[in-house]
Amino acid sequence: MGNSGQHAIRLFQSLEHPCGYWKERLARDLIIDPTDPHLSAVYPQALAMGFRRSGGHVYRPYCAGCRACVSVRIPAERFVPNRAQKRCLARNADLELRHAPPLRTEENFALYRRYLDTRHAGGGMDDPAPENFDAFLACRWSPTEFMEFRLGGELVALAVTDVVPDGLSAVYTFFEPELAARSLGTYAILQQVERARRERRGYVYLGFWLEGHPKMAYKRAYQPLEFLDGALWRPMPA
Repeated sequence: MGNSGQHAIRLFQSLEHPCGYWKERLARDLIIDPTDPHLSAVYPQALAMGFRRSGGHVYRPYCAGCRACVSVRIPAERFVPNRAQKRCLARNADLELRHAPPLRTEENFALYRRYLDTRHAGGGMDDPAPENFDAFLACRWSPTEFMEFRLGGELVALAVTDVVPDGLSAVYTFFEPELAARSLGTYAILQQVERARRERRGYVYLGFWLEGHPKMAYKRAYQPLEFLDGALWRPMPA
């Protein structure tokens, strides 16, 4: 992998580890050298090649005999919200959007804890420590921004968003569990798409979609949607 032919980027294979999606499977990742000083410069290209950021690691699944993880993105200019998404936009029209630096505060960390303790109870992510928040959501080189959604001034949702010239990467979203009826996760993606369209950034990268996985089915609802087929992005059927 290179940066305009000027710099070679080293790739590493991780050791096998339990798959985060299918409990009975083992997984392995392809990781761009996390110590490379040019990582921020090649990150936009890496997103277009199906990589994903978690903390300071830029990776994509590289599992023997399994290609279940498929990179997907929304072409912002061509996206058309469906009826349910339009209702979601209307339901949350009273929210205020603020842009904040990717820094932990008492307020956003408390929301993060409530979200994980409710949505991921017993899954290993609940009861997070402050250093877990810092290590997972941003790093020193990443072009990260916190998109805050507030109701009456109170933080109710936060979309961790990486901002690159040709798109936005939806890294992670967490929200107030008691407001589940608002579909704040959906609303955050819709707002990221609108921002990408407004700023002419092209795409919103949604990470990986897995056919048949219940937690990934929602990504098919954003149409048109593209998936990475080898080296080419192709339309995904609705």
